[in-house]
Amino acid sequence: MKFLDLAKVYIRSGSGGNGCISFRREKFIEYGGPDGGDGGGGGSVWVEAVDGLNTLIDFRYQQHFFAENGRPGMGRQRTGADGKDIVLRVPVGTEILDEDQETLLADMTELGQRVCLAKGGNGGWGNLHFKTSTNQAPRRANPGQEGIERTIWLRLKLIADVGLLGMPNAGKSTFLAATSNARPKVADYPFTTLHPNLGVVGVDGVEFVVADIPGLIGGASEGKGLGDLFLGHVERCAVLLHLVDGSSGSLIEDYHTIIRELEAYGGGLADKPRVTVLNKIDTLDDEERSFLREELEAASGGPVMTMSGVSGEGVPDVLRALRAQIDDDRLRQRLAEEEPEPWQP
Repeated sequence: MKFLDLAKVYIRSGSGGNGCISFRREKFIEYGGPDGGDGGGGGSVWVEAVDGLNTLIDFRYQQHFFAENGRPGMGRQRTGADGKDIVLRVPVGTEILDEDQETLLADMTELGQRVCLAKGGNGGWGNLHFKTSTNQAPRRANPGQEGIERTIWLRLKLIADVGLLGMPNAGKSTFLAATSNARPKVADYPFTTLHPNLGVVGVDGVEFVVADIPGLIGGASEGKGLGDLFLGHVERCAVLLHLVDGSSGSLIEDYHTIIRELEAYGGGLADKPRVTVLNKIDTLDDEERSFLREELEAASGGPVMTMSGVSGEGVPDVLRALRAQIDDDRLRQRLAEEEPEPWQP
């Protein structure tokens, strides 16, 4: 399934049906009077957060969503049928933005959440409503209310517990592949990851979700590279995992580049809890590991962990450090594989 996290959608709620002008005319009934029914209400446009979706690809092939109009009223005091509603089903974490792409209309952060984007028009009154003692044969009925037409943007921000950050080819996809069942593309060249990947990681009996986004480069917050398109996916994370390539010749510069881009992007990313890890230590000897770790600790002003996604060295300790930064209400218990009881007659 192709990943898509931004879509433009055109919606329109249904118009209400017109009221009816009608009079009761039956044999042997001299004074029938008005009996025009009301028009039916137009359908509304709703958006609902559903399970099982992690992309907006469905909205690439259909961008127009129109609810049904209400039916007009009829004689014998018959009300027209209401128009059917239409529901846009989106992944959890989708933001609904107005046409200016800045005004937030709704934030679908909970499963089953429903929001009305455009309410259907009311049906018009039939002439039965306008009967008075002085106007016993009104020839007046109201038209139905027009529906609402608007353009909206859907922007998906994946809901994950941990967000992976780092320069291109820092080992983010390798880490995700080594710790979860996710199978992101792994290669020895930059920008291997072209869209975010999610993986469920387990440690010490609990599970949490890790999001891998494309690597960041200098100027990403201004539109360079791919990372600025996907930084929004780590806005909802509880903790950030900053991987620094130990085999890079500009390790300290790479670290400061990521920090500058987080601060320039805003959205509170620079203030989130962050675990800094010196990655790819399988390519370093003990003396190089110690030296680079001390250099990185001096640059970051905090502790630095070491890890190798390829050999698995230090990976459990990193997972435990991430687990300690995640609130308990966001963790999920791992399903223990219970052995079946032996059969007894």
